[in-house]
Amino acid sequence: MIKKILVIVLVFVCIISNAQEGTFSPYSFYGLGIQKFKGTVENRSMGGLSVMADSIHLNLQNPASFGELQLTTYTVGTSYSNFTISNANESSSGENASLDYLAVGIPAGKFGFGFGVIPVTSVGYELNAVDENDQERRFVGKGGLNKVFLAAGVKVNKNLSIGLDFNYDFGTIENKAILSKPDVQFDTREITSSDLSAFSLSLGLVFKSMISEKLELSASIVSTPSFDVESENTRELATVIVNDGGQEGVVQREDVQVDDQDIELPSEFKLGSGIGQPKKWFVGAEYVYTDTGEFSNTLFIQDNIEYTSASKFKLGGFYIPRYNSLTKYFSRVVYRAGFRYEDTGLNIDGNTIEEFGISFGVGLPVGRLFSNANIGFEYGQRGTTDFGLIKEEFFNISLSLSLNDKWFRKIKFN
Repeated sequence: MIKKILVIVLVFVCIISNAQEGTFSPYSFYGLGIQKFKGTVENRSMGGLSVMADSIHLNLQNPASFGELQLTTYTVGTSYSNFTISNANESSSGENASLDYLAVGIPAGKFGFGFGVIPVTSVGYELNAVDENDQERRFVGKGGLNKVFLAAGVKVNKNLSIGLDFNYDFGTIENKAILSKPDVQFDTREITSSDLSAFSLSLGLVFKSMISEKLELSASIVSTPSFDVESENTRELATVIVNDGGQEGVVQREDVQVDDQDIELPSEFKLGSGIGQPKKWFVGAEYVYTDTGEFSNTLFIQDNIEYTSASKFKLGGFYIPRYNSLTKYFSRVVYRAGFRYEDTGLNIDGNTIEEFGISFGVGLPVGRLFSNANIGFEYGQRGTTDFGLIKEEFFNISLSLSLNDKWFRKIKFN
């Protein structure tokens, strides 16, 4: 029964993911939107670190981790964000919530398999600009890119696991621009809609080795080649009346021919390493390089924008006082913390947009086996108020359930 429920929920989540807005960032105006974190709450609470792979948690950032699974694991994650957006003169605040992922991992001997759905990018912005002629332009965007993935990992030997995930990327992005001129009764509206679809894949490796009686060394590599997203585009021009409540009444409209195109998304390479005592503590670091300079999208060209190679640095870990304590609940709680810094690769008027975040969280044991509820907190900043740019400050609260079960049991006869 639970398998049927999971399939139904997965289909439902695909529909929701295709419609939800996971950001209200002005920087989602550029390209295909803000990059979403494509991992679990457990990873996110450690600065986004993806080095760690174990037998009871899903690591959605490295397909090789599915080869480490010993129990069937299903997980779902959500997040709530409170944010403040400011420039040199004023600021505003808001909040939003999103469903971040749904995934299932199934072990089968040396092999492990997984499937699920994850948001990849998110678009959600409202921008206003008034020029020297008192002409007002209002820009509104929504949508994003999501992926459904199928992953497989194999434990080659006691130290090495390798894996592959195959993804179908899909989504819709809508960009709307409204021009209002003084002493002109009607406004001009342009809506461009892009239906996105693509196939992509990632290759992963996880290496573990005991270097002493208690200490274990871990390393991971993930490579994602560049791929093309097919964009089917439509555009509408209309004359509208906008009332005081912001509602738009169409006076006249027409469709404009716009070519479909392929958007080249950049390749990515992750390299991480860490050390720890199994089931006790772990600390690791990770470097991510994204060749954002490859990004091309002739539909959304801005003259003052340049894409350069992006990079991320992550540092994090966890601590468990005593994972098998029978008397003290909080001794079995997993305590996590981390830090991340990112050069996003987005360059506006010669200024690089940077981002950083500080995170921490806990994994609370629930139910039977090793199931747990995870809570993560993150404070971060994106951009700056210098050079006429915008700074975002955000505080995220993330929640997830990671549930374990044993689907395949050996039957013994006396």
